Amino acid sequence: MDPVSKLENLVNRVGPPDGAAREAARQRLDSLTKPRGSLGALEELAVQVAGIRGEAIPRIKDKVIIIMAADHGVTDRGISLYPQEVTRQMALNFAAGGAAINVLARMAGARVAIVDMGVKGGLPSYQGIKCKMIDFGTADMSAGPAMGRDQAISSLLAGAEVFENELASGLDILGTGDMGIGNTTSASAITAAMTGKTVREVTGRGTGIGNEQLEHKIEVIEQALAVNSPDPADAIGVLQKVGGFEIGGLAGAMIAGAANRIPVVIDGFISGAAALIAAGICPRVKDYLIAAHLSAERGHAACLELIGLRPLLELDLRLGEGTGAALGIFLAECSINLMREMATFERAGVSDITQEVKL
Repeated sequence: MDPVSKLENLVNRVGPPDGAAREAARQRLDSLTKPRGSLGALEELAVQVAGIRGEAIPRIKDKVIIIMAADHGVTDRGISLYPQEVTRQMALNFAAGGAAINVLARMAGARVAIVDMGVKGGLPSYQGIKCKMIDFGTADMSAGPAMGRDQAISSLLAGAEVFENELASGLDILGTGDMGIGNTTSASAITAAMTGKTVREVTGRGTGIGNEQLEHKIEVIEQALAVNSPDPADAIGVLQKVGGFEIGGLAGAMIAGAANRIPVVIDGFISGAAALIAAGICPRVKDYLIAAHLSAERGHAACLELIGLRPLLELDLRLGEGTGAALGIFLAECSINLMREMATFERAGVSDITQEVKL
């Protein structure tokens, strides 16, 4: 089967969440020893997960955070404080267990899958890193398309394949993470293209650049959009022209997650940009996404607003790696365990409300 047909088949597998399971979960929550709705967003989260999984009281046992890593040709334009080789160095740090995501993943009980989608110089497979390399980084998007359309589709399918492989090893909930010097520049370009907002409105400081470098970053993104003219109605084209291989990989994993009825907890700005691509290709994906947090990167809010997601946390995180996703996975597990383990009014011998007050 050709790549385009493979992607179409994957998209066609994504159906709506299970309405009966959602309603059963809501009734279960209302029967527990608490005022109705008193656990707020945790209750809505539990209902969402139930609908996704098609079970009134699902289990979350196997938790996976997929980190996609790739380099960006636009880095040569001086838009980051860090040199390009940091992408490779940090991916190796993930493999060695020494990064923030490793600490948080261990606390959340999640395994970490590291994927080389296009790291310059490559990564050693003997350290458990999965190789799905499309190329040794993208081209400079300020001078032309970041990649070919066939490469964009290949990145989406590679991300879906990584998901399917992890599913075979046990996967109840997925978290998304990223590593790629220069990828906030790409994410800002995607966000501006998909939302219609100005580049200045959606571009932040990334690794901590100063005012002068920020102005330069904005100019580079504006140049990339002018050169490529991405069409927001063609999400694959947006990915091709101003995206990154890791962003494509994450979008593919999100679509595959939805196709397999697995909740997908997205991290920050890069994952948000990937979610824009995924939802642009398959709008039904939106129902399967959980926004872990609101990033300090200014473009992230625009991503979540367009998709229609409410973030669970606001901690001024801007690290990436899947750090926010690890926290979101923990909250999702909490919401399900509350529904599973709390006593009902009947079981605890506690009086329930006697009548519904009409306001």
